[in-house]
Amino acid sequence: MNFFKILLLMVSVGITHLSAQSTVQWIKFSDLPKYQKKQKKLVFVDVYTNWCGPCKMLDAQTFNDPRVAEYLNTHFYPVKFNAEGNDTISFQDRVYINENYDPSRAMSRNSTHPFAGYFAIQGGGLAYPTTAYLDPELKHLSQPVQGFLTPQKIEPILKYFGSKAYLTKNYQDFLKDFKPEWN
Repeated sequence: MNFFKILLLMVSVGITHLSAQSTVQWIKFSDLPKYQKKQKKLVFVDVYTNWCGPCKMLDAQTFNDPRVAEYLNTHFYPVKFNAEGNDTISFQDRVYINENYDPSRAMSRNSTHPFAGYFAIQGGGLAYPTTAYLDPELKHLSQPVQGFLTPQKIEPILKYFGSKAYLTKNYQDFLKDFKPEWN
């Protein structure tokens, strides 16, 4: 084996090892009850669609950041929810089914899942991506946050909820003392 093949093998093994340690352990919304029975945790929801460019950027740039992944995995149950998908969602004694889902349009714009409305901004609409923060009983801790967020932009939000600071102070007061670490 020549030097370049050995180097390529070493690099690929290193990248595989790194990515295995630094990926978000996403779960489906429908699996949340079994996780919450084992251990009550906050819930982080990534509301996305398959066609959304900023959603793909959020996956590639933010959720692939090892610091973000580790924090999400430690402090939250991270959930991916395709707002135009066909998952059956049981929530608060109701079942949500996207009856107008068209499988031939799975990778393009499709009908909006009726459960997506749970993540809409009060008095507004739903944009993609949207991130939502829920308590262990699946109630909103704040308004969902719309738009692409870099690791640096999402850090204070994650840490506000993950550290449970939301229990004792409002977000603006939290930010006054917040020291970013993800530069």
